[in-house]
Amino acid sequence: QLQASGGGLVQAGGSLRLSCAASGRTSSSYAMGWFRQAPGKERDFVLAISRSGQKTGAADSVKGRFTIPRDNGKNTVYLQMNSLRPEDTGVYYCAARWVAHGNVYYTSEASYNYWGQGTQVTVSS
Repeated sequence: QLQASGGGLVQAGGSLRLSCAASGRTSSSYAMGWFRQAPGKERDFVLAISRSGQKTGAADSVKGRFTIPRDNGKNTVYLQMNSLRPEDTGVYYCAARWVAHGNVYYTSEASYNYWGQGTQVTVSS
């Protein structure tokens, strides 16, 4: 089970950190990702990280602003969001995919087996 938290209301230019805690499983065996869904739009890829944390991938819209640190000791992945913009508003979802071996990350929704419940992020202008 994945539990996402940390959403809220923030002004443009501010920062927010989301957390995704994995219960009942060892996160070091999972590649993780964050997706978001803006009102009236499809869910889009934001950031992903390999199970070791050595490789990450980001959508162009968040490069240089968002990062995806992970703490396997705490079975938690974070989404650190800086320099937030109103267009970052949406429901943010974390996702996990079990990986037997290899150091890869995944950017498509279909690649993930487990999803958190989503947390709302609203950025005011």
